[in-house]
Amino acid sequence: MKSTTLARRAVAALALAAFAATACAQAQKKDDFQPQVGQAGKDVIWVPTPEDLVERMLRMAQTTPNDFVIDLGSGDGRIAIAAAKKFGARSMGIEYNPDMVELSTRNAAKEGVAGKARFAKADIFESDFSQASVITMYLLPGLNLKLRPKLLDMKPGTRIVSHQFNMDDWQPDEVTNIEGRRAYFWLVPAKVAGTWRLVSGGEVLDVTLEQKYQMLEGTVKLGTINAGLRDAKLHGDRIDFAFVDQGGVRRDFSGRVSGNMLEGTMKLETGPESRWTGTKR
Repeated sequence: MKSTTLARRAVAALALAAFAATACAQAQKKDDFQPQVGQAGKDVIWVPTPEDLVERMLRMAQTTPNDFVIDLGSGDGRIAIAAAKKFGARSMGIEYNPDMVELSTRNAAKEGVAGKARFAKADIFESDFSQASVITMYLLPGLNLKLRPKLLDMKPGTRIVSHQFNMDDWQPDEVTNIEGRRAYFWLVPAKVAGTWRLVSGGEVLDVTLEQKYQMLEGTVKLGTINAGLRDAKLHGDRIDFAFVDQGGVRRDFSGRVSGNMLEGTMKLETGPESRWTGTKR
């Protein structure tokens, strides 16, 4: 009986040792994972963004410690890690490949930013990234267009930077070229299309705006005139436009958009600035 019990214990010990060895080997295999350029992913193949372009992208976004940077399709984590390490920002990478997520997490720990840069295994098209103040990405033109409606619904002034690929007819606010590689930058524009009633220096103006992304066209009605707007443009939540009044004097308006409210300053070609406010009709 004793020999049978000892034999069973020996078999159990061998099985446990084999399980431990397998688990150790699997863990070692994961720790040894190294991505290969061109490896297939869910929607794209993996090609890393060069370090100098990573830094330029984050500088285009004017990243600061007050920002929350989210990298869509974060690969080995280099953009999120750079945002945390070089710019002091909180950051997150969203990546579908679990091996890449684990690699990114290890890389963040090695760079001393594990507490600031984190990574999630998720599908970018099913993820909520609305809290980001900066979005970075290196995807494909079709994926950029698929994401575009969601990006345009983000808070006005959110900064978006894309490596290599643009957003079709949503024209970038800046394009940078480093050794043949391009980075595109956009500010998410406020939504202002419609008619606004402005009060400026005791005068009432009706301004009608047509919007295509950050570009504006429109007219202003003041008294008996319907004047076309000049130099109208959005910069996130900032709006600028001008018109020439019935006296032939140019009036330049600059202000901020907050939902259905506008406010700012108006400057004549000669004379002091005055305040103005507006509400959407």
